[in-house]
Amino acid sequence: MTPQAAPHVPVLLGEVIAALSPGEGETHVDGTFGAGGYTKAILNTGARVVAFDRDPDAIRDGSILAGESGGRLILVPERFSRMDQALASHGIDAVDGVTLDIGVSSMQLDRPERGFSFQADGPLDMRMSKEGESAADFLNNADEAEIADVIYQYGEEPKSRRIARAIVAARPIERTGQLADIVRKALGHKAGMKKDPATRTFQAIRIYLNEELQELEGGLAAAELVLRPGGRLAVVTFHSLEDRVVKRFLRERSGAVPAASRHLPAAPDTGRLPSFEAVAKPVRAGEAETAANPRARSATLRVARRTAASPWSHARKGMAS
Repeated sequence: MTPQAAPHVPVLLGEVIAALSPGEGETHVDGTFGAGGYTKAILNTGARVVAFDRDPDAIRDGSILAGESGGRLILVPERFSRMDQALASHGIDAVDGVTLDIGVSSMQLDRPERGFSFQADGPLDMRMSKEGESAADFLNNADEAEIADVIYQYGEEPKSRRIARAIVAARPIERTGQLADIVRKALGHKAGMKKDPATRTFQAIRIYLNEELQELEGGLAAAELVLRPGGRLAVVTFHSLEDRVVKRFLRERSGAVPAASRHLPAAPDTGRLPSFEAVAKPVRAGEAETAANPRARSATLRVARRTAASPWSHARKGMAS
């Protein structure tokens, strides 16, 4: 499927482009290329884009757009947490903007063979890069306690132990439909329920396998390294776990850490100058967009501008390997 025909609708597109304010002669990073929605909008302003995606399908499908860009689009088959090394290898030492659209793409969800969704039955895969341990590998080999911890931590599922027990009892599990049915039965699913009870479990396993939160932490730190003073960072998240990571990073890097409680020791003075400044309040999709694109309902956009201060850390704690 080509980028022109892809079903993926970029969320908060107008707001993201307004925040980045790209222009002719600038260089921007799209850390989550997907179907190329943000990239195409940035290219339309005359800017150059270096787009990252660890999904080989996205890179393959984006080749047409790259060929039509007149050399202004560079596709990089890599995790966005490694954007600083990848940019350096292309002779780019600083960029004017970085945008990240976190989580799974509609392309991945809509292709049953990728195993991300229970809306249509498919192999239990969930690997963004198509490499490493699959969801089936994890569920069929991990012990019950580990499965329960993953579902609780990354899915915020209060009944994770009950689900893990049911999963272990039903092994081997190879299909998305099979896993969804196990979870529904364990939680007492009833027809007509507003939210499918399998949603949290699928989210948790996907986030765990793809190290999504660690990748996000590493990507934010890498963006700090590559953005030039005045460069803009725009991050779109879709659930509280992701948004918490972004909120904490920007609060820390902007120096807006909450005052210490009188019951706790004072926070140490690091002596570091803020490397980011917030430029807007968090933005959420309006009624018209959520009606046209239900995926936008849970989206949150956070935007910040890079200051001239030195990066806080070149170690990039928490980066996925």
